[in-house]
Amino acid sequence: MTQQLSTAPGFVNGDVSFWMRSIGEPTRRASLSGNTAVDVAIVGAGLTGLWTAYYLKKAKPELEIALIEREFAGFGASGRNGGWMSAEPAGQFGRYAKTGGIDAARNLQREMFGAVQESVDVARAEGFDEDLVHDGLVHAATNAAQLARARAHMAEMKEQGWASNDVTELSPSELAERVHIEGAQGGYWTQHCARVHPAKYTRGLAEVVEKLGATIYEGTTALSIEPHRVATNRGVVRAQYVVQALEGYTHTLKGKKRKFLPMNSSMVITERLTDAQLEQVGWHGAELVGDMAHSFTYMHRTEDGRIAIGGRGVPYNFNNSYDRRGRTADSAVLQLKKRLGELFPMLADVKLEQSWSGVLGVPRDWSAAVNYDRESGVLTAGGYVGHGLSGTNLAARTVRDLILDEDTELTRLPWIGRNPRNWEIEPIRWLGASVLYKVYGYADNCEYSLNQPKTHWTARMANLISGR
Repeated sequence: MTQQLSTAPGFVNGDVSFWMRSIGEPTRRASLSGNTAVDVAIVGAGLTGLWTAYYLKKAKPELEIALIEREFAGFGASGRNGGWMSAEPAGQFGRYAKTGGIDAARNLQREMFGAVQESVDVARAEGFDEDLVHDGLVHAATNAAQLARARAHMAEMKEQGWASNDVTELSPSELAERVHIEGAQGGYWTQHCARVHPAKYTRGLAEVVEKLGATIYEGTTALSIEPHRVATNRGVVRAQYVVQALEGYTHTLKGKKRKFLPMNSSMVITERLTDAQLEQVGWHGAELVGDMAHSFTYMHRTEDGRIAIGGRGVPYNFNNSYDRRGRTADSAVLQLKKRLGELFPMLADVKLEQSWSGVLGVPRDWSAAVNYDRESGVLTAGGYVGHGLSGTNLAARTVRDLILDEDTELTRLPWIGRNPRNWEIEPIRWLGASVLYKVYGYADNCEYSLNQPKTHWTARMANLISGR
């Protein structure tokens, strides 16, 4: 395997993420030491939880807020992701329009635009903006079907409220001015995306939240959430409001096993590229780059000259299982290395320095939601389906307004009050996820061989069955 992958000396598989490893895992904060009572208890110290604490403390500094975290702040998807702060809706526009109306769905889209800028502005104002660059996002099409999907998606984006300067189609030559992707037939660029270093960003926000007076209890496992109460392995936290912000780890709570599907997303990162390699790649800006394949690939050029590339790999393990330290299946590492060489043939022999995986929370309708049960005081937020770096910020500000009982534009967004059905029982859930992603891979291969401007019928059928 080592020879096939051409890994760098000391190649690491797992160990949370390259982002965390590059700055060192944090010193653990104290655990909860018994029963306590606060105004707001937040379960999960990822970005949803941290942003919620931040905005509540800014609005009402006197609130006592406790964040309950099994590992350490940013251990989950918040510290493992691809560093894409993107602005597409955290879910499916059509579903929001169906339940709330087209204008409400467009309002959600505009708020997602604002969430990107808000997240950037706060990071700069509070001093955790290291490696953060707001250069936008490029999606590249490498066959005729992908190009047709890109153009169809751009048309949909205009209908959803994107202005003419929000998204720009790129010809092959215009795309090549930004990055040299093998076989690119075109694509598009949107300004509404920023590149971040996930670990620096999340850890910086956690430090700001602590300075504002919130308490983060690490090494504390939430066992169940009940009205005005969180039971943990180290005591009970009573609160007027309880915020559930566990995303892909929601299934660990009592009674929540089928609420979200913990979908794996895996990444690899190269060693530092030489100046000659960087020149061949032609990726000199800080744009994020993705393709239009069904088995979607997302990429990030780091500040120190590496390329990180991610994809679904093994999308779901039986019965919600996964490696907590983030080890990636060997087959997924090989798959990502192969895709890197396909998109950048000049990097076919580049060495990999690390691989890691994490889980994101996917609701059955693939659409993010914020919910509030006033009687129990329990609020939930999540289901960002890959758009969490901006979706968490918008969700947290929405949760703030709900807790403060304010009637705002945010509390009228159509993602509030969604309650999709649970995922199927095992083994149906595992069989479905495994088969569907094999179908997507098959559809991608067919589209490359046919090179016709039409999405392969097997992918269309998979989308229909999966609800994507």
